[in-house]
Amino acid sequence: MLEKVTSSDFDIIYGLYMNPEVNPYLLYEMMDSETFRPIFNDLLKDEVLYLYIEGSETLGMCKLIRQKHRNDHIVYLGGVAIYPDLFGKGFGRKMMLEIIDFCKKNDVLRIELSVAVHNEKAIRLYESVGFAKEGILKNYTFLKSRNQFVDELMMSQII
Repeated sequence: MLEKVTSSDFDIIYGLYMNPEVNPYLLYEMMDSETFRPIFNDLLKDEVLYLYIEGSETLGMCKLIRQKHRNDHIVYLGGVAIYPDLFGKGFGRKMMLEIIDFCKKNDVLRIELSVAVHNEKAIRLYESVGFAKEGILKNYTFLKSRNQFVDELMMSQII
């Protein structure tokens, strides 16, 4: 189940974003919690953060950013992450199917995302639930920690 993040979920969100195995694939550089707090507060205010929960256990997170005006049928999916100890156990796929179902129930017609071209596991996951490759965004993300630009693959699913 997807649940909107609340202010009491800071530690969960911070822990996922700053996990060394997860962080290289997400938007924010590694930082301390005090530096991350204003970012979290902005995301909370924008109401775009969701937790993926099974039973009473939080397994992952995502951002669902609804576009506006003529594009209000589109959601940008970002910040997709599960805890590393759950990798390869089917939870990423279950979360993605839950996200797709959630979007359908909220009148979304298109989900789009970008993923680092070298993140082959994520690309396979997205393809396995119906996302299609649309193109490459050259030098799209800059990783300060590696002083390196990364190309991103745009993918989408019409639902």
